[in-house]
Amino acid sequence: MVAINRAVALAEVDGLAAGLKALDALQDDPRLAQYQPFWAARAELLARLGDAGAAAEAYVRAIGLEADPAVRRYLQSRLAACG
Repeated sequence: MVAINRAVALAEVDGLAAGLKALDALQDDPRLAQYQPFWAARAELLARLGDAGAAAEAYVRAIGLEADPAVRRYLQSRLAACG
Protein backbone atom coordinates (compact mmCIF):
# COMPACT_ATOMS: atom_id res chain seq x y z
CA MET A 1 0.00 0.00 0.00
CA VAL A 2 2.82 2.41 0.80
CA ALA A 3 4.31 1.93 -2.66
CA ILE A 4 0.96 2.68 -4.29
CA ASN A 5 0.55 5.83 -2.22
CA ARG A 6 4.07 6.84 -3.19
CA ALA A 7 3.26 6.37 -6.88
CA VAL A 8 0.15 8.53 -6.57
CA ALA A 9 2.16 11.21 -4.75
CA LEU A 10 4.80 11.07 -7.48
CA ALA A 11 2.07 11.63 -10.06
CA GLU A 12 1.05 14.81 -8.27
CA VAL A 13 4.58 16.11 -7.76
CA ASP A 14 6.56 14.83 -10.75
CA GLY A 15 3.78 14.27 -13.26
CA LEU A 16 1.34 11.56 -14.24
CA ALA A 17 3.89 9.62 -16.29
CA ALA A 18 6.22 9.37 -13.28
CA GLY A 19 3.41 8.04 -11.13
CA LEU A 20 2.40 5.49 -13.75
CA LYS A 21 6.03 4.40 -14.13
CA ALA A 22 6.19 3.81 -10.38
CA LEU A 23 3.02 1.71 -10.54
CA ASP A 24 4.38 -0.21 -13.53
CA ALA A 25 7.42 -1.12 -11.43
CA LEU A 26 5.08 -2.83 -8.95
CA GLN A 27 3.05 -4.75 -11.52
CA ASP A 28 4.99 -8.01 -11.14
CA ASP A 29 4.19 -8.26 -7.43
CA PRO A 30 1.68 -11.13 -7.26
CA ARG A 31 0.01 -9.60 -4.20
CA LEU A 32 -1.21 -6.72 -6.32
CA ALA A 33 -2.96 -8.82 -8.95
CA GLN A 34 -6.00 -9.05 -6.67
CA TYR A 35 -5.60 -5.68 -4.91
CA GLN A 36 -8.32 -3.26 -5.99
CA PRO A 37 -6.56 -0.02 -4.92
CA PHE A 38 -3.67 -0.82 -7.27
CA TRP A 39 -6.01 -1.16 -10.25
CA ALA A 40 -8.07 1.88 -9.28
CA ALA A 41 -4.94 4.03 -8.96
CA ARG A 42 -3.62 2.73 -12.26
CA ALA A 43 -6.95 3.41 -13.95
CA GLU A 44 -7.10 6.95 -12.65
CA LEU A 45 -3.58 7.80 -13.81
CA LEU A 46 -4.22 6.28 -17.23
CA ALA A 47 -7.49 8.21 -17.55
CA ARG A 48 -5.77 11.45 -16.59
CA LEU A 49 -3.07 10.72 -19.18
CA GLY A 50 -5.77 10.34 -21.83
CA ASP A 51 -5.44 6.58 -22.37
CA ALA A 52 -9.15 5.82 -22.09
CA GLY A 53 -8.86 2.24 -23.35
CA ALA A 54 -6.21 1.16 -20.85
CA ALA A 55 -7.97 3.11 -18.10
CA ALA A 56 -11.23 1.30 -18.85
CA GLU A 57 -9.49 -2.09 -18.64
CA ALA A 58 -8.00 -1.18 -15.27
CA TYR A 59 -11.35 0.13 -13.99
CA VAL A 60 -13.06 -3.10 -15.03
CA ARG A 61 -10.45 -5.07 -13.10
CA ALA A 62 -10.83 -2.81 -10.05
CA ILE A 63 -14.62 -3.15 -10.16
CA GLY A 64 -14.34 -6.93 -10.32
CA LEU A 65 -12.20 -6.94 -7.19
CA GLU A 66 -14.41 -4.62 -5.13
CA ALA A 67 -17.17 -5.93 -2.84
CA ASP A 68 -18.41 -2.61 -1.40
CA PRO A 69 -21.42 -1.44 -3.47
CA ALA A 70 -20.66 2.25 -2.95
CA VAL A 71 -17.07 1.88 -4.11
CA ARG A 72 -18.23 -0.23 -7.05
CA ARG A 73 -20.67 2.52 -8.08
CA TYR A 74 -17.90 5.11 -7.86
CA LEU A 75 -15.55 3.00 -9.98
CA GLN A 76 -18.37 2.33 -12.47
CA SER A 77 -18.95 6.08 -12.81
CA ARG A 78 -15.23 6.57 -13.48
CA LEU A 79 -15.37 3.76 -16.05
CA ALA A 80 -18.34 5.44 -17.76
CA ALA A 81 -16.36 8.69 -17.96
CA CYS A 82 -13.73 6.85 -20.02
CA GLY A 83 -16.26 6.59 -22.83
